[in-house]
Amino acid sequence: MVENGEDMDQSRSDGYGLSSRVRRSCLSVPGSSERMLEKAMGLEADEIVIDLEDSVVPEAKEPARRQVARFLAGQRSLAAAVAVRVNPLAGPWGEADVVELMRVAGSKINSLIVPKVERAAEIIEVERRIDSEGDGAPGVRLQALIETAAGLLHAAEIACCTPRLDSLILGYADLAASLGRAATVKAPESWLYAQETLLVAARANGLEAIDGPYLDIRNEAGLRLHAEHVQALGFDGKWAVHPRQLPIINATFTPAAEQIARARAILDALDGAGGPGAVELQGEMIDEASRKLASRVIARARAARSGDARR
Repeated sequence: MVENGEDMDQSRSDGYGLSSRVRRSCLSVPGSSERMLEKAMGLEADEIVIDLEDSVVPEAKEPARRQVARFLAGQRSLAAAVAVRVNPLAGPWGEADVVELMRVAGSKINSLIVPKVERAAEIIEVERRIDSEGDGAPGVRLQALIETAAGLLHAAEIACCTPRLDSLILGYADLAASLGRAATVKAPESWLYAQETLLVAARANGLEAIDGPYLDIRNEAGLRLHAEHVQALGFDGKWAVHPRQLPIINATFTPAAEQIARARAILDALDGAGGPGAVELQGEMIDEASRKLASRVIARARAARSGDARR
């Protein structure tokens, strides 16, 4: 019997795309605002995404980079995971972002988020820059933002390019611009092709699938609708752009008590059967596929508890 999933592997991935550090909620914070950085560190986000790209104007890019590096280097301990979205390496700021962050604060950064990824080579080049900084950042992971038509087309190639990659993230605003679609599309299912394409690429390679932000920060019903939609598809978490979005996102991506109870019952029934094959549970036939889904529910519940306990 698997009691609360405690004997499941706690490596980078559990085999079903679930990392040992849960990312239900990923709060994006402008790197140019030290006040917002300080506030974010005490909020109920599983991951703080410090942004050096879209939310920072060109004239503030270099000061923001220096500020973020100093700020993180000065942190004694961090409850939430910390990711930094750097600028594209092809532009004037991206390479300096990676180099300075790794040299000054590499030990305080869990991952770098690479924006507008369209080819695997872009991820490999960021990895090369991290590795060139020696021992300063041996454990820094990577996440890929898929937010253009070309990125979506090559999502499978991107997802398998390096073991350092943790997740694929779907970015709607830039993807809408790339497709010529209005960014204000309200129905979550209108993005179904992009969502499922990214999800399949992530799952086939043991990665997390993270949904992009819902930008209407005062529309709680809309946020809940979008979050529940992608959670039902199989996504692991969602970005937030305002602290008030965190409770809804965390609740949506945390298994409910009845889901956990059902998962435990499935595992108990299959373990009690004494061998592979289908068995009946409360009038429903369950099998090894049911075990995989149940194990994932238990693992997500445990990871969510661990994340909450760290705060």
